[in-house]
Amino acid sequence: MQIVPPALDRLIRNLSRLPGIGNKTAARLAMNILRRSRAEARELASALSELHDAIQLCSCCFTFSESDPCAICSDSRRNGAMICVVEQPGDLLAIEKTGSFQGHYHILHGVLSPMDGIGPGEIKVEELMARIASRVVREVLIATSSTVPGEATASFLIDLLHDKGVVVTRLACGIPMGMDIKYADRHTLARAIEARTNAE
Repeated sequence: MQIVPPALDRLIRNLSRLPGIGNKTAARLAMNILRRSRAEARELASALSELHDAIQLCSCCFTFSESDPCAICSDSRRNGAMICVVEQPGDLLAIEKTGSFQGHYHILHGVLSPMDGIGPGEIKVEELMARIASRVVREVLIATSSTVPGEATASFLIDLLHDKGVVVTRLACGIPMGMDIKYADRHTLARAIEARTNAE
């Protein structure tokens, strides 16, 4: 005997395929959607069905966008001589929220991970090098995560860009604002020491 109605079960199974969503969370989300009005459910379904038709990759930086080039790449007020290299479009959003970076971006859509069969050909490295070859770019800020694959990708890019006539910088890593130093793990503390700056 099937306790969960087939339509609800299908929704739960589809939601549980999303990253970070287990069966319990998927069931909770599905029940929440079911309790909402038919109009709200249709709006959600419409947004999902239109997503792949409306969104494309920017041909310049490879972020998700409804226009090509995207709003950032086509903004003449931004500094096109500086590129911030990030792993995923979500990283671009996080940096944009700070309001501290006014250059352009390059989204790799992944990191190097030989164990998973992800090499330079599977991420947007070749496209980055083509942008560097245009001679417009003067600085490349590598903003990959401090995970092992993120660090490996950063090291690979630093080596690749070594003699390309651009300044290569990294995000400073270390102690977060407001954190007591004794609570920092040794890796964070080590990175903070390595990324130290002159006190003026």
